[in-house]
Amino acid sequence: MATAYSTSTVAELGGSPKRSRRMAGILDTIAERGEVSLGELTQQFDSSAATLRRDLTVLADQGLITRTHGGAKAAGSLAELPVALRDTRFQDAKRRIARAAAGQIPRERHAIALSGGTTTAGVARELTGHADLTIVTNSLSIASLAAPYPRLRIVMTGGILRPQSLELVGVLAEGTFNAINVGTAVLGADGFSAAAGVTTHDETEARTNHAMVAKAQRTIVVADGSKIGKVALAQMADTSSIDMLITDDSADPDQLDQLRAAGVTVVVA
Repeated sequence: MATAYSTSTVAELGGSPKRSRRMAGILDTIAERGEVSLGELTQQFDSSAATLRRDLTVLADQGLITRTHGGAKAAGSLAELPVALRDTRFQDAKRRIARAAAGQIPRERHAIALSGGTTTAGVARELTGHADLTIVTNSLSIASLAAPYPRLRIVMTGGILRPQSLELVGVLAEGTFNAINVGTAVLGADGFSAAAGVTTHDETEARTNHAMVAKAQRTIVVADGSKIGKVALAQMADTSSIDMLITDDSADPDQLDQLRAAGVTVVVA
């Protein structure tokens, strides 16, 4: 699980889109290799050593990496990026996925549950013109995004705030989802495979989202291609409870075929 960080540092990490993308790429590289040198990073990102040293200092200050003599190495798990960095990755694919998911929501009166995440937030943006929609969510980001639109009815869960994802989790959040029925649940994921189902890096978040899925008439998973075939720590839903996956054309075709064989309708946006 990623280390929590302060509000002031969120702004620093978010910075410019270009810097956020570079820092997300640095974390990906270190997660893949375990340790990298400053020279390797300057070649990969076509940035000066001074710029990359500043990036590494910010990431190290948050406990996301450990500085070494001449580079950096992984500190604990780099599997979950802070939300300020995740929002910059795979933006085009996520927009296509969100648009396709919004097209699956009936235009008449409907109740939809949205888990936290940048892709599900994109779905919420695409639904802001809906005339009669109730959105049930445990995500502060999604609630804030939808709040300015008076035709949208927003139901927030209670719960404990996870700083990494700005989601409310735990028994209070689960109690809200258990008390209602929704037509469609839209679920983000850190991994989705036919064998392991829909997974995430945090076990408390997984229990909360499991409660959301359990009370939905149908469940749609929205996940970019990098998540397909991946398996994270905790299962949110088994494959048999998923009606549809909406992903992009970077997803592994073999993994998509396995999901189709398991009964999931696959839409490639």
